[in-house]
Amino acid sequence: MPMAASEIETMIRAGIPDAQVEITDLAGDGDHYAARVVAESFRGMSRLQQQRAVYAALGGNMGGVLHALQLTTAVPAANPSE
Repeated sequence: MPMAASEIETMIRAGIPDAQVEITDLAGDGDHYAARVVAESFRGMSRLQQQRAVYAALGGNMGGVLHALQLTTAVPAANPSE
């Protein structure tokens, strides 16, 4: 049974509390998702480290229940008034 988008979002937020998470169902089938995860806690991490943090938040679900996730990670944009 595929994971619901809300479940993916909840797991990511639980593992990365400061994350802003956007989940998109790519195929409309509830089985192929894109996730954009933006978190201040990613600052100073390489893109690979950021993605590993998201995969860790998803536990062992990647490659099993959740087999198709297009992942984009980023740090928040700097505030121009600072």
